[in-house]
Amino acid sequence: MPEVSWLLFIVASLVLIVTPGQDMILVMSRSIAQGPAAGVATAAGVSVGLVGHTLLATLGLGAILRTSETLFLLLKLVGAAYLVYLGVQLLRTRQHPLAVTAGAPRSLARLFFDGALSNVANPKIAVFYFAFLPQFVLPGAAHPTLSVFVLGLVFAALTFVVKGPVGLGAGLLSAWLRQRPAV
Repeated sequence: MPEVSWLLFIVASLVLIVTPGQDMILVMSRSIAQGPAAGVATAAGVSVGLVGHTLLATLGLGAILRTSETLFLLLKLVGAAYLVYLGVQLLRTRQHPLAVTAGAPRSLARLFFDGALSNVANPKIAVFYFAFLPQFVLPGAAHPTLSVFVLGLVFAALTFVVKGPVGLGAGLLSAWLRQRPAV
């Protein structure tokens, strides 16, 4: 069993996942434009993209851990500083109106691929994973690399648990509103 701070990890993860961002906008816009199945397919793709980052983070952190525990501690401290920086930047951002355009309908497979690609191709997520996941590995853990891997998989699963229903709900609400123009 991985040695991690589960309660803290799950709470922090859920707060991050429900915070509106690129993934949430992608899932909702696909859902609003093409219906609930499109939103759920996109959410599944987003989660699979996170599994790709999990593998990269695990391999990279494993290499660092084999080199030095001091480097791992330094990585955790730099990661914590990066998370604080992201929080400050988020508080300083101005809101902009969101325009959703329908465009040409895409297949569910294409929507899944788009969701996965939006995460895999985003270098900020890789940096985020390196900064976020190690914070929850307990000091002196026997298998810290395995712990990071499991945390990444759990984060990806939690992402789907949150964003799948968001896609479903946004699609259903959009269809309901289209059937009732007076609303």
